Amino acid sequence: MSLNSLFNSISLDAIAKRIAHHDKNISKKLWIARINKKSSDYIKEKLRSALFAASAIAILTFFLVDKMGESYIFIPIVFAVCGFMFYNMLIRQVDSEVSKRAKNIDKEVLFAGRFLLVKLNSGKPLINALIEASESYGVANQYFKSIVHEISSGTPLEESLEKAVKYCPSDKMKRILFQINNSLRIGMDVTESLDATLDQITNEQLVEIQKYGKKLSSVTMFYMLGAVVMPSLGLTIFVIIASMINIQADFTLFALIAVVLVIIEFVFLAVFKSIRPNVNI
Repeated sequence: MSLNSLFNSISLDAIAKRIAHHDKNISKKLWIARINKKSSDYIKEKLRSALFAASAIAILTFFLVDKMGESYIFIPIVFAVCGFMFYNMLIRQVDSEVSKRAKNIDKEVLFAGRFLLVKLNSGKPLINALIEASESYGVANQYFKSIVHEISSGTPLEESLEKAVKYCPSDKMKRILFQINNSLRIGMDVTESLDATLDQITNEQLVEIQKYGKKLSSVTMFYMLGAVVMPSLGLTIFVIIASMINIQADFTLFALIAVVLVIIEFVFLAVFKSIRPNVNI
């Protein structure tokens, strides 16, 4: 019996449906991430992948335990622990996709909001401004497209905006859509609330840029010390000491040092990338 047929005999469908029933947020996250799958199907796919990976680790554990003469009780424990860890890691891929889409929208949120503001100030109705915004470039227009699609299918404008706020991954875009919807409900001028919201978002992004400048200075200082000064001085001192006490510094040692330095460089690159704000003013 193959692993695939074995896992199917465990009835992954029932397990996936039960998990999806208790975790209502998965279907919402899938919709936000634009993953066209049912929550039960997505969970089943991740369960199967986790079981395959855990089975591989368990097989390797079997050979290791058999060679060392240890108890076979470790095998099911390793399988259960690895299966749980792999599942939790794989199921969070949708969170990573949602976060990625939110960052992409945050880069364009001011341009999308200003585009709407310009169209509204030119005298166009809100629906026409939304239609033109949905035809523009970028990631943000996809959410305007969903609003226009809801309106075209007969959903009132207020309900379409409320649904867009609920399923938008970007907090900044949520605020823009919420202010538009709130102004429509209470009968206020949409342009005034939208202009105030855009000014607030602009000020927040300016603050983020200032904080980024301070963080960049600190990280750059640590980079110069940890990746430039200390390795160069340390390697020089090591060569001098090794030559004095006859330590054999062969190619393997220097290759290991080079690998460590490359890893340090990649770590700092990741740090520089992580602290960069998603700002495009």
